[in-house]
Amino acid sequence: MNTKIEEKDGKFYATLEGEMDTAAAVEAEEVLKPLYKSNGKDVVIDCTNLEYIASSGLRILLSILKGAKTCGSKVTLRGVNDDIKNVFKLTGFISIFEFE
Repeated sequence: MNTKIEEKDGKFYATLEGEMDTAAAVEAEEVLKPLYKSNGKDVVIDCTNLEYIASSGLRILLSILKGAKTCGSKVTLRGVNDDIKNVFKLTGFISIFEFE
């Protein structure tokens, strides 16, 4: 799992690559923790190269979303493949996230 964050043009951009299984989610959470308090900046999470997401990964994304909403920010998931989008549908998360 490869995870990184950068700030550009007043937004946070996160990139998720590989498989976010339970073990990888622990590492990814440490990298993504700054996004829990986005301080009014929108968050774009690029999932183009994300191959798998476990429930622990969904929990991290939900925590980012909750933190962003309390600051008046929005979270957009970009490049989500059909398999991962299906996980969002099955869990009901499809209706609470914005997708590009």
